[in-house]
Amino acid sequence: MIDPFGRTINYLRLSVTDRCDLRCTYCMPERMRFLPKAEVLSLDELDRVASAFVRLGVRKLRLTGGEPLVRRDMLYLVERLSRHLASGVLDELTMTTNGHRLAEFAAPLAAAGVKRINVSLDHLEPATYARITRGGDVARVIVGIDAALAAGIAIKLNAVALRDDNADHLVTLAEWAHARGADLSVIEVMPLGSVEADRRDQYLPLTEVRARFAERWTLTDLARSTGGPARYVRTNEGGTIGFITPLTHNFCGGCNRVRLTCTGQLFLCLGDDADADLRTPLRANRDDRLLDAAILAAIERKPERHAFDHRVAKPAVARHMSHTGG
Repeated sequence: MIDPFGRTINYLRLSVTDRCDLRCTYCMPERMRFLPKAEVLSLDELDRVASAFVRLGVRKLRLTGGEPLVRRDMLYLVERLSRHLASGVLDELTMTTNGHRLAEFAAPLAAAGVKRINVSLDHLEPATYARITRGGDVARVIVGIDAALAAGIAIKLNAVALRDDNADHLVTLAEWAHARGADLSVIEVMPLGSVEADRRDQYLPLTEVRARFAERWTLTDLARSTGGPARYVRTNEGGTIGFITPLTHNFCGGCNRVRLTCTGQLFLCLGDDADADLRTPLRANRDDRLLDAAILAAIERKPERHAFDHRVAKPAVARHMSHTGG
């Protein structure tokens, strides 16, 4: 699959639910309205549409949400999709999770072929974590991370840089991750959906974050790529830190991904409203000719780049990250 700008699209982020057991202040309002369950694709439908993408050239598949591990019978979908790993047509099946339920699922995920998981973790101090997530329990997340590591799953922490909440804590978070053999990526807050806070106040450019890391370590730029937008550095103590900078350094030129929601809505860019309905062709007949054609037609409309701007109060798009798929 080649988009209009010559980029090969080989990475699908598949949201299995828009629901989440947390309400992070930068992600959604406290009283979030989730999609009606009747609109959500079944697990077999999600398997079918993901398999269509794999057939058309996707080599990396990430399961997201919302929080993917709150979806009932989630392991069934993982086990179904793992057949593409066994056949060799899929290189990697991964997941992004808040970690709250990871302890329960770590071993079976590893058994199904999941070798790498991203865990969203913005702070280690219990009260601060609970405030940012509106009720989350960081101790549960730490137990989940340790369970995943024990199961042989590589862990990368994702931390959203928040000026008033964790600017002074990110070095500590990196040290904690590296001590466990995990990596850390830091992400600029993205203007997706309305939240109670003003994201202009939350915004912390990663140039400032990198400067803080440079006070603690000597940083060496790496050519490493995991198929995502992060730029990586290695510390003189051997730990790896990634910087994801949608606002201070646009990375769209190398975009290789699309996002599919749990309702079958394909978003071609995280920061653009360009989309395609895949649920209708998916349900139109039993073979995948219409589905394949809809996917290929959508890729031909992929925008060149997003238009995020941290100086503007209004979100770049109205939908929340939990709906789009993280």
